[in-house]
Amino acid sequence: MKKLLVIAILAAACVVGQAQSKSNAVITRQIKDRGSSKGIKLTYDPDSNVSKMMGVTENFSDTGRSGDQAMNFAIGFMYAGNELSAAPANVLLTFWVLPKRPRFAERHNLVLRANGRDLGPGRYAAKPREDMEYLNFEIQREDLATMATETNTSFDLGVFQFSFSRDQQKMIADVLALSDPAR
Repeated sequence: MKKLLVIAILAAACVVGQAQSKSNAVITRQIKDRGSSKGIKLTYDPDSNVSKMMGVTENFSDTGRSGDQAMNFAIGFMYAGNELSAAPANVLLTFWVLPKRPRFAERHNLVLRANGRDLGPGRYAAKPREDMEYLNFEIQREDLATMATETNTSFDLGVFQFSFSRDQQKMIADVLALSDPAR
């Protein structure tokens, strides 16, 4: 009787575990259903057995105030296999900046103005030959939710202030939803 009970509990745990995962095929369909297939891509590399979801946005409309020629961002994460079994704790957010001259080498903290939360300095990289600066941040899901839903969409990057557009907020919200296996 005890063996039967243990087997039943293990079988139930397996079913619950299966219900909390989402295949790449389901995620791809959800990307299309959300109307996000232009900006969000899901790829799978069978050699490394790794899937990657990445969304790339349009330029920020307020880039001129910082003296930059262009700035956009990418948001994404990777996971093992071709099935998402757990929501990532952190998501990578990368700003790509085309400056007239370097702007973020010295100061590159990301501060959300909605709640004053300082997400700390990102990892900074520059490619001077390409006139590019890259700022990489690992963002917690709660902070992404703030970015996606707040009406005050402004944030500080270094000493400059920017605002997320509605389309950029939608992409953040879509990546959050798509990265949750329960949704």
